[in-house]
Amino acid sequence: MLTTLLATGALSMSMSLTLQNGDTSVATARAESAPVTETTAAAPVLQLDQAAPPPSVLEQSASEYAAYHGVISDLHSAPIASGDDLDQAMNRLTAFYGEERLVRAWIAYAAIIAARHPEYLDEVRELADYYGPEAAMTGLMYDPSYATSFASSEDAQDSVVEAMEADNAEIMEVSVRYRAAAYDLQSERWANRSHGDRTDRLAELSVMGSEPIDLTDEVLMTLASGFDSGLPASSLFEHHEAAPAPGSTSVAPQLTLTVGEAAPDPDRQRIGRILSVAALQSLNNDDPARTDQVIEALLSDPVVERCLAWVRLDLQQCVAAGHFMYEDSFCIAEHALMDVSRCLGSSANAN
Repeated sequence: MLTTLLATGALSMSMSLTLQNGDTSVATARAESAPVTETTAAAPVLQLDQAAPPPSVLEQSASEYAAYHGVISDLHSAPIASGDDLDQAMNRLTAFYGEERLVRAWIAYAAIIAARHPEYLDEVRELADYYGPEAAMTGLMYDPSYATSFASSEDAQDSVVEAMEADNAEIMEVSVRYRAAAYDLQSERWANRSHGDRTDRLAELSVMGSEPIDLTDEVLMTLASGFDSGLPASSLFEHHEAAPAPGSTSVAPQLTLTVGEAAPDPDRQRIGRILSVAALQSLNNDDPARTDQVIEALLSDPVVERCLAWVRLDLQQCVAAGHFMYEDSFCIAEHALMDVSRCLGSSANAN
């Protein structure tokens, strides 16, 4: 009985203290049973942006071709007022002429243009579905001209040839400018000075093309539009014509078309190689590494590579043989520009 009274008294004292001091456990229980009127703010969750996938071999090489035409665009109006200006123009161009760089870049960009024709790609996929992707890859790799035999390949071929012609026409325009400057500069005192020893200039040219290409923000921003629309690389950049130099008397040669002149016949092997790269990139298979291996092989064109090797040699010989600074402008026009446009033409007979 005494125990019961003591327990009852302790309980009463506990309740009294709760009312006076506000026991937190009771308050918490009441808060949990009360209806929720406000949503508790969720704790911030740190989300990291997913890294963009690295560019494919095709996209990386095509980017360098766009960068090359960014340089060509700049040279439409670049200053030609000193020996340093001529050296810089020569260096910027020859940076792309080392080894296979420009060849790979040119084929990759042209393949992206060809890939803008889904009817052609669908026919290639149908072939791969029927015979298997390995059979399709083998046929396209060992006989590039086979890619031109598809019924829907004609439009893709036409787009590639038209893009080549547009790009080469712009290179020729810049060549005309530097050729005219070679005559204008003969009246300039600085350009009539003797070069002297050309050892350093030749040594610099010999190593050009070994360094990575610096893809500027402008180039990177224009790539998406070029890839999506299938534009020639020469159409990606706006250029401004240079104002004629004071006292200039020479007239730039005009490019005219002779009536009845036969247009060069596009080389089926060359165009087929480009179409094959476009087709292989679109195939669905379980071995992407194998596809990349085949594309790597097709990004090499021995005919164009030999042509550009001769360009480098002829340019160095031209520079070595020159005695005056204005002659470098002729070397740029003749070899670093005009000869390159011939190498990159649609016909193998152009080199």
